[in-house]
Amino acid sequence: MDAFYSTSSAYGAAASGWGYDSLKNFRQISPAVQSHLKLVYLTLCVALAASAVGAYLHVALNIGGMLTMLGCVGSIAWLFSVPVYEERKRFGILLAAALLEGASVGPLIKLAVDFDSSILVTAFVGTAIAFGCFTCAAIVAKRREYLYLGGLLSSGLSILLWLQFAASIFGHSTGSFMFEVYFGLLIFLGYMVYDTQEIIERAHHGDMDYIKHALTLFTDFVAVLVRILVIMLKNASDKSEEKKRKKRS
Repeated sequence: MDAFYSTSSAYGAAASGWGYDSLKNFRQISPAVQSHLKLVYLTLCVALAASAVGAYLHVALNIGGMLTMLGCVGSIAWLFSVPVYEERKRFGILLAAALLEGASVGPLIKLAVDFDSSILVTAFVGTAIAFGCFTCAAIVAKRREYLYLGGLLSSGLSILLWLQFAASIFGHSTGSFMFEVYFGLLIFLGYMVYDTQEIIERAHHGDMDYIKHALTLFTDFVAVLVRILVIMLKNASDKSEEKKRKKRS
C-alpha cells in the first residue's frame, strides 16, 4: 500500500477529503441507481435469511457437506444461465444457492454454537458492522475511486487459492492456516469496497441486474463472516487451553 501513499502530504490530502464534502458525493448517484441499490440490499437481506435457514437445517439435521457445496456452485451456475427477465425464477435460484451455502458452512456454525453461542453472534455483528462501514465508504467515495483495486484484489485472491491448493497437497501448520485466514479476510474486505463501487458503476451504465449484484455482495459477506468466525474460535480455543494449563499447574 506504500506505493499508493508515498508521502505524508498525500495521505493528509486523502484524509481531508473524508468530511462533509465526501458525504455529498452520494448526490452523484442518480435516483434510478439509488433505487437499484435499495433493491440489491433488500435482496441481500433475504438471501442472508435463507442462508441462516440453511445453517439451522444443518444444525438440526446434519445436511451440510460436500453435496450442499456442489449444489450451491451448481445453483449459481444455473442462475447465470437464466435470462435476466425471468426475475422470479432467478430469485428462487438465488435463495436456493443461499440456503445451500448456509448448509455448507453449517458445520462451522454448529462448532461455534457448541463451543460458545455468543461467538457466533459477535462474529455476525462484527461482519455486519464491517460490511456497513466498507459499503458506506464505497458509496460516499468519488465514482471509480476504488475500482483500481480490482487487479490487486484479483492477484491476492489468486495467491490465496494457490496457498489453499498447496496446503491441500503438502499439508499446513496452524500458523500457515491462520495466515491464510487473515489474508483472506483482508482480501474479501477489499472486495466489499470494490464490488460496491463496481455495482454502482455498472448501474450507471444500465446494468440493473439486482439479483446478480446481491449474489456478489452475499458472497463477500459470507466469506468475511466465515473468516471472522474462524479467528474468534481459534482465539477462544487458545484461551480455553491456557486456562486448563493454569488449573493443572
